[in-house]
Amino acid sequence: MAGEPRLELQKDLARHLRAGHPWVFRKALARPAKGIPAGTIVDVVEGNRFVARGYYDPLSPITVRVLTREEGETVDDAFWRRRVARALALRKELVRGTTAYRLLHGESDGLPGVVADRYDRFAVIKLYSAGLTPWRAAIVEALRAECGDLAGVYGRDEIPRDDDDEGGSPEGRVLWGAEPPEQLAIDEYGMKILVDVRRGQKTGLFLDQRENRRLVRELARGRPEALNLFSYTGGFSVAAALGGSTHVVSNDLDAGALQLARATFKANGLDPADHAFANGDAFDLLASYKRQGRRFDLVVCDPPAFAKSQKAVEGALAGYASLNRAALAVLSPGGLLVTCSCSARVSADQFFEAVKEAAFKTRTELALVAETRQPYDHPISLQFKEGRYLKAMVLRRLS
Repeated sequence: MAGEPRLELQKDLARHLRAGHPWVFRKALARPAKGIPAGTIVDVVEGNRFVARGYYDPLSPITVRVLTREEGETVDDAFWRRRVARALALRKELVRGTTAYRLLHGESDGLPGVVADRYDRFAVIKLYSAGLTPWRAAIVEALRAECGDLAGVYGRDEIPRDDDDEGGSPEGRVLWGAEPPEQLAIDEYGMKILVDVRRGQKTGLFLDQRENRRLVRELARGRPEALNLFSYTGGFSVAAALGGSTHVVSNDLDAGALQLARATFKANGLDPADHAFANGDAFDLLASYKRQGRRFDLVVCDPPAFAKSQKAVEGALAGYASLNRAALAVLSPGGLLVTCSCSARVSADQFFEAVKEAAFKTRTELALVAETRQPYDHPISLQFKEGRYLKAMVLRRLS
């Protein structure tokens, strides 16, 4: 629209935006932008020809996040409501069997930098760019209006550092309605999970692993000894116990998360005393179990992202190989290893090769019996490969 600040691209870079990629990096601009406040709607141009429109962020290496490629489309409160309504339509069509799911999934929902998750009657929003701050109220109002039955909206904003994908996990604040309780109980395919949406990681729970928790519940049948190496609040652990594992070891560095895991066991009618909780480094625990000759029928390995920048990929691949090598050392013959990577910069093929190397180094014969990606409420734009971050493999030890 007339009057929007115009930012000129370097030559031959516009084709990536026209193809659908939602990011304009600072180094892609022909001239540095100066004096533009965070959140200002700007037009990105090439040779003075319109390419895309988005919001400006002076604090991030991603200077502009694209909102529209239609020159006649105005970015205003009505725009945010249209985009939110479109995103929620997908969830209304596909979400079944759970009271917790992703409402808004950033770039892949045409809402770059915006994440919102639903936990029963509360929505938790995270804004990953300073450029979204002026639009927060419009996004909250759109969510409140389109959902219709929310009791409250809680904000957990994070503005990333240049060297970090998502920063820390500060406690947030009420943006609308009631304050969420200390622990929210959600239902996931009949499994109760207690969530701390105020202080927990991300928005409180890793909702992208929902279908994999359901899968682990099925896989646990007939597998009495299970180990969850990065258990957080025990989602995979409780799933294994409900599925048939009679003794589950949950390990995490966060003692508070383990307390919530114990409470989640109780909420599902499971006695935590029948299981074990370890508060330590996963590598140290695996080394100790190897020395003891301890073996498990099911091992779940879902570590935090190993590669938070492109330069960290090589080290991350070595880390995945080392971790899975250690996990295989405690996996019983015939046992199942469920191993995951949430590093967007590590491709599925690279992760596969890292696990294959672990099998080779330990002289373990493995068969890949299942491979999964993120669920349907975490959609992936075909023009945004960075959105294909979650990878999980189920491997059976043959020897």
